[in-house]
Amino acid sequence: MPQSAEVDHGAVINFGSTGRLRAAFLAAGYTVDGVADRLGPEATAALQRHETVPARRRTADRDPFGALVRLFLLQDPVDARTTGLPTQDLLAAGLVEESAGELRALVDVRPYGEAVIGHSGEAVVGHSGEAVIGQSGEVAEPDGPDWWVVSDLGTGLDGRHRPLGAEHVLGVGGASTTLAQVTVRRAVERTLDIGTGCGVQALHASRHSGEVVATDVSARALRLAAMTAELSGVRLDLRQGDLLQPVEGETFDLVVCNPPFVVGAPAGDARHTYRDAGHDLDGVGARLAASAPALLRDGGTFQMLANWVHVADGSWEERVTGWLPAHGVDALVVQREVLDPAEYVATWLRDAGEEGSPAYRDHYDAWLAALEDAGVHGLGFGIVSVRRTGEVRRVTALDWPHPVQQPLGPHIDAWFARQRWLAAHRDDERLQGAVLVLAADVVQEQLGAPGAEDPAHLVLRQQVGLRRAVEADTATAALAGACDGRLPVGTLVAAVREVLGEVPDGLLDEVRHLVEVGVLDPPV
Repeated sequence: MPQSAEVDHGAVINFGSTGRLRAAFLAAGYTVDGVADRLGPEATAALQRHETVPARRRTADRDPFGALVRLFLLQDPVDARTTGLPTQDLLAAGLVEESAGELRALVDVRPYGEAVIGHSGEAVVGHSGEAVIGQSGEVAEPDGPDWWVVSDLGTGLDGRHRPLGAEHVLGVGGASTTLAQVTVRRAVERTLDIGTGCGVQALHASRHSGEVVATDVSARALRLAAMTAELSGVRLDLRQGDLLQPVEGETFDLVVCNPPFVVGAPAGDARHTYRDAGHDLDGVGARLAASAPALLRDGGTFQMLANWVHVADGSWEERVTGWLPAHGVDALVVQREVLDPAEYVATWLRDAGEEGSPAYRDHYDAWLAALEDAGVHGLGFGIVSVRRTGEVRRVTALDWPHPVQQPLGPHIDAWFARQRWLAAHRDDERLQGAVLVLAADVVQEQLGAPGAEDPAHLVLRQQVGLRRAVEADTATAALAGACDGRLPVGTLVAAVREVLGEVPDGLLDEVRHLVEVGVLDPPV
């Protein structure tokens, strides 16, 4: 890793001071836990809304902790003479500048921790606003070492918007935390983070990977990712280049990507490196979905966030699944949100700090016109997960805007395992010889008119993961309820026949569907 690198504003990132800075941050309590405890839930929640006043009332620049919060989280100038603040190390690292006895942040440096959040984790298109601590939207419970993420200063605090530069490097936001939560976390030899930005995905991957390669087209992003890694005590192999180019010919166990997926004006109108790839419409997602699986070793996983267009000619499911290789993969595509073109454009203009600027209306109009000319009537946001199998392609596309339980990574990993099991049990005879277990989180709901003797509908609903619901008839629900890991499916089907006098058509197909969605599990 280089010892220093010039950044765009002319300062120099000097890596020699990072060890002392890390020790100073820890001593000051400038950590995920420390910020949560000192600010409290009210001020933390206000910062999530980009409101600084409650946090400012709970801090002062007369102690190291308060000065660091004001400097980096509130973007306030602080007295350079503040007792205990590691001023010379901050200056030497290129994180701040000094003028007239005051320090001002040149970049954003904030505590971050690997966390598990048992909340809905709603995915939102946009989210330039950085998370205050941990994951976006909630105060996170830390699990693992303390990290610090270095990125460019954000916009929107207290309603103050300023346009972001073309090479702006985002910090921890909604998209990055969504990808972190849905990523499959297995112990692996090699992980690739495509479009690493400030290095968030690479930090998470370092916990379960022998080697982490992180790439970005932006030299500035790589410099800030290098500082993130140094401050956090994480070793990364950082490489510059466009998408897959820096790792041509290599293979990995896990590939993750939060790409510049924004569907913008026609190709060539790329304004911001972090969001605009310069492809026509959703072309960057198509390129990655088609090519990235080739980087996977057998059994390896590729996961990315993406936007895709809804047009009159064909469904979104056909469009996105058509990007994927024709053979050798299992894939799960989950659409989490759909915006109309006007809402989409406004979201991303606000994201880049252009709202209220002189060019806002003209840019809005031109972008909207480009989408209209392309026949776009909606824009989807979601997660594409692919596993290399070497077998016949199996793909599921799911429109799921409903609340989910994060992290989804373990549930996506389990979905892949069930697809492999189902592929081995296509034959009815083999399925009937198998033993299944009703998932522990599944409950049965009965829907019908009040006072009715029999329910009109039975629904088997998951309480974790995607929280999917499956409507079932009496026979299917009874068979599912009897799956306790002891009797084979064939014996349970015979029991249904004895009770009902017949086996309903398609019962075994219903069993396969219950396995596919996770209501029934093969025993471990």
